[in-house]
Amino acid sequence: MRLRLIHLVFILAGLLSGSLVSAAPRQVPLSELFPSPAQAKSAVVINKVLERYHYRKVTLDNAFAKGVLTSYLETLDPNRSFFLARDVNRFDGGARRLEDGLRRGELDLAFDVFRVYRMRVDERVGYALTVLGGPFDFDRDEAFQLDSPDTAWAVDGAELDERWRKRVKNDFLTLRMTGKSDEEIRDRLRKRYDGLLRRTQQFDGDDVFQTFMNAFTQTLEPHTSYMSPSTSENFDISMKLSLEGIGAVLRSDNEYTVIQSTVPGGPARESGQVLTGDRIVGVGQGLDGPVEDVVGWRLQDVVDKIRGPKGSVVRLQLLPKSAATTGRAREIALVRNEIKLEDQAAKGFVLDDLSNAPGTRIGVIEIPAFYRDFQAEGTGDRNFRSTTRDVRHLIDDLAGQDVAGIVIDLRGNGGGSLAEATSLTGLFIDTGPVVQVKDAFGKVEVETDPEPGVAYRGPLAVLVDRDSASASEIFAGAIQDYGRGLVIGEPTFGKGTVQTLIDLNRYVPGEQNDLGRLRLTMAEFFRISGGSTQLRGVEPDIRFPTADYMLDHGERSLDNALPWTRIRPADYKKVGSQSVELLALQSASADRISRDPGFKLLVERSKLMRDIEAETQVSLREDVRRDEDKRRGSLFKEHQDRFLRARGLTPIDEDADQVDEDALEAQQEVIARIQVNEAARILADSMLLGRADRTRAVMRY
Repeated sequence: MRLRLIHLVFILAGLLSGSLVSAAPRQVPLSELFPSPAQAKSAVVINKVLERYHYRKVTLDNAFAKGVLTSYLETLDPNRSFFLARDVNRFDGGARRLEDGLRRGELDLAFDVFRVYRMRVDERVGYALTVLGGPFDFDRDEAFQLDSPDTAWAVDGAELDERWRKRVKNDFLTLRMTGKSDEEIRDRLRKRYDGLLRRTQQFDGDDVFQTFMNAFTQTLEPHTSYMSPSTSENFDISMKLSLEGIGAVLRSDNEYTVIQSTVPGGPARESGQVLTGDRIVGVGQGLDGPVEDVVGWRLQDVVDKIRGPKGSVVRLQLLPKSAATTGRAREIALVRNEIKLEDQAAKGFVLDDLSNAPGTRIGVIEIPAFYRDFQAEGTGDRNFRSTTRDVRHLIDDLAGQDVAGIVIDLRGNGGGSLAEATSLTGLFIDTGPVVQVKDAFGKVEVETDPEPGVAYRGPLAVLVDRDSASASEIFAGAIQDYGRGLVIGEPTFGKGTVQTLIDLNRYVPGEQNDLGRLRLTMAEFFRISGGSTQLRGVEPDIRFPTADYMLDHGERSLDNALPWTRIRPADYKKVGSQSVELLALQSASADRISRDPGFKLLVERSKLMRDIEAETQVSLREDVRRDEDKRRGSLFKEHQDRFLRARGLTPIDEDADQVDEDALEAQQEVIARIQVNEAARILADSMLLGRADRTRAVMRY
């Protein structure tokens, strides 16, 4: 039976779906926070499924059990703001029994840890509210330590008090820099801290169990996760509803809800104002509803605030990634809308003003996702939409416009249908393997181009970036392995694993309780040359300088990610080779980029983000913070304005009360084309080199 890739993103489904009706959450008494027999049974089944079917073989020993506890503590208290060192020492003693306990489904330690956590949250919120009511001295020269895994657990309450004094002061100063009055700030922070307490008190036994089991699964590997019965039900409802919402995938990063990616055709991406790495700090309903501070909220609670029916307005306060945690948030309004397949479809255009090749026309095909209308296909519609079919039509259209080469733009493409990645590759090669898939039992299956023949034989380049993932990496890797075209840009995401969804009740026939479901990593992708796309991703033939400032990103940034490895190459034959001309192409591109104000903008932006990510502390002096915020903002704006003026555009003040949306869209488009323009110039260079080589060959003959 052929392996089928199942791509499931729960948070994406939640954000895209309409509103779900649910009862108001209640405060759960501590006396109810103990494991149930059904949860114990689920734990036993999960352990057995992982041992038998997970791609990475589980060794449930003492070291692994200790890792589970560490992961659980980091999930609950990532900033080490609640637990004391004596709490952790006591938990460590229980961890020595966790190894055998996990096998038997004993969950006492997990619930014990959470009960202590809830008591510590009560204490810390009470103290934070006391500090909030007092005065602040923003002329005092002191610093706030940012999140760090190296921070030690506080030895006593006095040490935690000092951390929280600085934390509240930092929260206050951050909001003060946005222009809010002290009264507004105190009201907002009071609600933030009260909300933290309230949400913690609403955790029920299912929430505790799911949190602990996800700490368990992610100690093994980051893409395996557990869904409790209530989460599974919510997921099912979401998947049945129409795709309405803002179109964004979210993740939790300590106290912030972060934009992981935006969906092609969705309001978030179409606005051009929601970017990967932005943090959502507030959510408001309608054009003038109050904005709720969502810092410190659970991810699902933020999802519930953002989701809503088609046509309604949601306002987001976003803290840009480039602004650190101390910068100014911007507010945008989005109209929730249905996301249609045609909005995600591939699009094409022509570049014909290349500085290095006057008169040469290069076609560009943007592919935001690998899509296939399975519903239409299932009903027998022979004209169903798919990436491969749409790209074939675009190739024909571009050929009619006399393009000399084609760039496939996969930037920001997070993947999708494996079948489409395979068949799309088949448009550019005659026949042969595209990707290898190895399962948990060591069996390797080869996905092969399903149709002989080539739709396009001309010069080809593939443009990728750090957010090109999964199916994008399969396509780019195959084009590179065959020597069919140049891969240009940044190293890709490195998502080379395959997940499937398992109903745990199938392993316990006759079980009356719903045991939930497991999203399980059960296979890995390998290129036809033998190396995996996992962790390393695809290394471009010609690398843009923005890649030099990438710190932890993609799969490399995830704890316990599967390592890169290789298997035997598939049986395939190269159809071309770029190696001879690469040095010349790299040199010509580097020379252009060094003089290009557009790349100067992109490089400076990458440097700024690298420096922010590397920060370990921030000043609590207001004048120092304002000077730093102003310096960063001026630096970024200076490079952007210089680039826009070089392109003949008047820079738009994105923070102004009234913004010309058409002009802003034009500004964003010209920035988005900086890299694709250079990719087209590189492709044109390769064509010129190829002609010169052929001329020399004829002369020698």
